[in-house]
Amino acid sequence: MINGKSIAVVLPAYNAEKTLAATVAELPDAVDVRILVDDGSKDRTVALARRLGLTVFVHDRNYGYGRNQQTCYREAVAAGADIAIMVHPDYQYTPLLVTAMASMIAYGVYDVVLGSRIVGGGSRQGGMPLYKYVGNRFLTAFQNLTSGAKLSEYHTGYRAFGREVLTRLPLLENSDDFVFDNQILAQCIWFGYRIGELSCPTKYFPEASSINFARSVKYGLGVVGTSLELLGQRLGILRRPRFSSNGRRLDWQHTFAPAGHPLAYPHPHSLANEDH
Repeated sequence: MINGKSIAVVLPAYNAEKTLAATVAELPDAVDVRILVDDGSKDRTVALARRLGLTVFVHDRNYGYGRNQQTCYREAVAAGADIAIMVHPDYQYTPLLVTAMASMIAYGVYDVVLGSRIVGGGSRQGGMPLYKYVGNRFLTAFQNLTSGAKLSEYHTGYRAFGREVLTRLPLLENSDDFVFDNQILAQCIWFGYRIGELSCPTKYFPEASSINFARSVKYGLGVVGTSLELLGQRLGILRRPRFSSNGRRLDWQHTFAPAGHPLAYPHPHSLANEDH
């Protein structure tokens, strides 16, 4: 807890057995709730997470990175967290910065905080592939142009959100795939939330998860599409549910909503709390 605010770390996991223990070992004592959501891993991620004392939720199949995040945030809010910080369990981002990121929200400076790989040059020093770095810089420049924001990057997976952000954004209007990361930031910009950045070193190594070139291209096209949607929304040309205050939000009171219910996510028996 920081400044009276409860802190949750959420770990969206898929085949993270090799790096999970190292990630969890660096989580600071300020963290009150530690949640891992497994998205259909084929290895022993779930068993290890339980041994490490994490609160574990398991999807019955691989729904996608975006869907995993939605479950992460829903369960963090349901657990009473005032701040939720996403830490990838592949140990690419150091959990040692969790306290600093949470503090920036807990003391009311920002609503959202990003661990930037670009500030301080951490991406190339950590071994980011050149094509990813070039793509990151091009897409970020395009997004700053279309959104009117001035962020160093939009593509980091290290993020902290205040409770209000997670409960008010229409997150159910976003993709189940990797572009979810970009869509939630576009929403934060549209709804006027304050976004801060913190320099974050990263490391690229064989066990760290990373999407391949083909998936990177698909993600890049999704980013361009999201940016143009936001621009169209700003110009009054488009009206997307993703940017509507009436869009579908997470409902932490209906995790197991009946099948067919608009808030049913995932379906009734696709999510199981391994602690019960």
